[in-house]
Amino acid sequence: MAKMPIAQSVMNLIEPVLESEGLELVDVEYKKEGSNWFLRVYIDKEGGVNVADCQKVSHLTGDLIEVEETIKTPYSLEVSSPGLNRALKREKDFLKFKGKQIRVQSVLPIDNRKKFIGILADFKDQTVFLEFDEKSIEIPLSQITKANLVIEI
Repeated sequence: MAKMPIAQSVMNLIEPVLESEGLELVDVEYKKEGSNWFLRVYIDKEGGVNVADCQKVSHLTGDLIEVEETIKTPYSLEVSSPGLNRALKREKDFLKFKGKQIRVQSVLPIDNRKKFIGILADFKDQTVFLEFDEKSIEIPLSQITKANLVIEI
């Protein structure tokens, strides 16, 4: 059986616990930067997260990882909000932000372009429906390399 990537293992481990605490797990990243490993956990909740939320999640995450022995090498744990231009990766992200302006980058060109900014009109059948420049396009989720909310000021 293939080993699950660490970020996905951590997600599976902590998401049910965070949901029981009224928090949303937005994303988990596990990356090597220089000679150090970093585990970044992004959380959110209605009204936004605060420092106490981040501290609580940091303790819960660290304890769960230690008990389950999910990560065996030294790492630094960072917990924060996803920010105003949060990444959209999972189906629930796209459904939550229907009607909002997003930036999408595709693997392959669509109408001779790979980068789009438009309104997230819908998300169904693993496909993003984007409206921009009085046009509509469909981008399969599997063809998206990056998607983010656009900061509206």
